[in-house]
Formats: sequence, structure tokens, C-alpha cells
Amino acid sequence: MSTTSPTRVGFIGLGNMGSEMTRNLQKAGFDLVVTDIRRESADHLVANGAEWAETAAEVAAATDVVITMLPTPRHVESVVNGPTGILAGIADGGTWVDMSTSVPEVAQRVRAENPERSLRILDAPVSGMSIGAANGMLQIFIGGEEADVARLRPVFEAMGDPERILHVGAAGAGYAVKLMINQLWFSHLVATAEVLAIGVKAGVDLGVLRNSLIASPANSNFVQNDVLSILDNGDYDEGFAIALACKDLGLSIDLARSVGAPSELSALVEQIYRRARAQYGDLAGEMTPVKLYEDLIGVELRLEKVLA
Repeated sequence: MSTTSPTRVGFIGLGNMGSEMTRNLQKAGFDLVVTDIRRESADHLVANGAEWAETAAEVAAATDVVITMLPTPRHVESVVNGPTGILAGIADGGTWVDMSTSVPEVAQRVRAENPERSLRILDAPVSGMSIGAANGMLQIFIGGEEADVARLRPVFEAMGDPERILHVGAAGAGYAVKLMINQLWFSHLVATAEVLAIGVKAGVDLGVLRNSLIASPANSNFVQNDVLSILDNGDYDEGFAIALACKDLGLSIDLARSVGAPSELSALVEQIYRRARAQYGDLAGEMTPVKLYEDLIGVELRLEKVLA
């Protein structure tokens, strides 16, 4: 196993998040080899010196560490396995970091089926949405060996906030932490939408109600900050599609089931999200359940703006 920090990074998955994460890796001076199902998604990177690869195997063979940032566990599995997958190209002792919001099973199977290859595998999902990816200030939650985390820290710091790059435990812990963060945030959203809808229908001014919540023990970051994109601008965050939010919620419920933990509230939040997805479509923003409540009460939840 190499003990030196990588200089040549492979990256697979150049969507809304991956395209910004790779920009920041380039800015930090890493040589990149990239691939995606859309060749054009890499144009800006290639123009700045990155190398395009036709397959995941080529990416893995040409780099010190290969990173995946993909929509679902199914996508991760398809990229890892097969004649053109990561396993076909990565050297014995090589390093694979999955930064997708996923579950431990795919990586566990790779370890179990390839014990002789001594692969270094970490899970490092992120929070911070597309703005955090663009600013290089993502929160990163890493599961894996401490020595590997230390070796890869310069890579992580190119994409994330150094103060919020957390080694959260052994392999699989990163996935679990990220799913729980998402689950709690989605639960905050649904609870906030319901409380604001009820209060407004009861005749309380929206601004007064929100200020009262902020001043109370019931305050949360969502009430104080995140919900303002809707209350001020009617922005339901289409940068992260509700179809992906439903995927994450499903993975959270699956995790609860796999460890034998109750998840009644989480299951209800998931169903509200799925109802909003059915009503507004797969590409609606992740905060669209608020619109579901607005439509049900017949009132848009907007703060009044005083014009100068």
C-alpha cells in the first residue's frame, strides 16, 4: 500500500456535484482522469488539462486513487464490476473512494470477493448541496482505515471544508452517517412545512410565527436558514431533484430494516416525499413537499418584503 498522498486522481460521475468537485480538484493541482456517460460533461475539465477515459477500468488503471460520485447503489455496482469496470483496471493495493450517497453492500461484496487484492476502499459521502460543491466547502463523512483517511486528506480538502471533513468510523460508517443526516433534514422539512401551514391557516402572520419558532426551544437550522429559499424566493431547490431525495429516503429505510431499528416516522416522511414526487414530477426540487402543503391549504408561504 502506498503511504504517499496521491497526485493523479480518477473521477467517475460528472453530474451536478461531481462536475464542481472535479473543478476544485483541478484548482488544487491534481492531475485528473475522468469519465461519465455524457462525454460533454468533461469538456471544461479536458480544456483545463484533464484526461478523458472511455471506461472506468481505464480511469482506475491510470490513477493513484479513483473516486465515484454516482446517483444510486445500482450505478455504483455497474461502474465497479464487469469487463470495463473499476475492478478490471485498478492495481492490487489500489484505492477506491465512493463519495456517492449509497449503502455498504456494494463495497462489502468487493472486499469479500477480492480479499487477495488488498484494495483500500473508503466511503466518503458528502453534504452541502451544489453550492458547497462549487465553493469547495462540502462536509465529508469518511468511513475507512485511519491511515487511508490521513493519506487522502489533501484530496478531501480540495473538495471540502477542512473543519468538517470527519472520519466517522470503520468502512460503512460514512454511508450511515450521511443517510441519517439526510433523513433528519427531510424530517425537519416536512415538520416545518406542516407547522407553518397550520399556523398560517390559524391566522398567525408567517413572519411572526417563524420568529416565534426561532426564539423558542423548537428552533432549528432549517427553520432559521434553509426554509428561507422558499419563504423569500419560492425556490424549492431544483438543483437536487425530488427523485434523488426519494432514493435517499428509501436507502435510509432500508438501512433501518437491515439493522433491525424502528423507523415509523422516517417511513411517513418518505411517503410524503413520494406523494410530492407523484404530484410534481421527478425533477421537482427536494423542498417541494413544502409546496404540497401550500397547495393543500391554498396559501403560498411567503414573507412580505418591504420595498425601500
